[in-house]
Amino acid sequence: MKDIFGKALLDYQNGNYTEDIITSTSISDEDILPLPYLFRSFSEMPKLEQKALQLAKGYVLDVGCGTGSHSLYLEKKGLNVKAIDISKGAIHVAKQRGFTNAEAIDILDETETFDTILLLMNGTGIFQELIQVSKYLKHLKSLLKPNGQILIDSSDIKYMYEDEDGGFWVDTNAEYYGELDYFISYKGEKETPLKWLYLDFKTLKLACETVGLHCELIKEGEHFDYLARLS
Repeated sequence: MKDIFGKALLDYQNGNYTEDIITSTSISDEDILPLPYLFRSFSEMPKLEQKALQLAKGYVLDVGCGTGSHSLYLEKKGLNVKAIDISKGAIHVAKQRGFTNAEAIDILDETETFDTILLLMNGTGIFQELIQVSKYLKHLKSLLKPNGQILIDSSDIKYMYEDEDGGFWVDTNAEYYGELDYFISYKGEKETPLKWLYLDFKTLKLACETVGLHCELIKEGEHFDYLARLS
């Protein structure tokens, strides 16, 4: 990984903002990811994120913390928070913004235990593929303190396969329709393609049941997105 995402965040943080990140997926065209959005305040966050932050309690792990916006908000509320991200650049930015308990590690390498684990901005994305969901859920479960909770959001992207007549053209012989290849570029440089998973709630709930986690639908968004609590 070249950490192009981290480079872009560092540019913005250090006053070198001239371009935004360009994203695309295996089923969608190029789109712009505005860098200012990644530095948003609580009032600028989607309602699902706001709800998750309101439900957070105890010692919190912010997985895929990015610039640390969620962690900074929770810390100001008085919560004890640890933030992790695989992007070293993102961790540098979070620390520059004043959040100190941040570490560049993969969630599968985390060993502490927490009262709340946050996975936001399509938190199921880090699972990468449907076949890996159980592995990640088992590990996340092992990081929970007694009566702990995992707050995770995602979207059912089945709508992206809908045709003009309202039918769906999902290939039933192919892999799960929420498994995508995710592409990032910034200032003409391309990141190594990532595998990214959008998981519908029914599938997430079934996967949770197989590893002994209770899965509860907390809130639905306006565009097939949802927030779930696992316990």
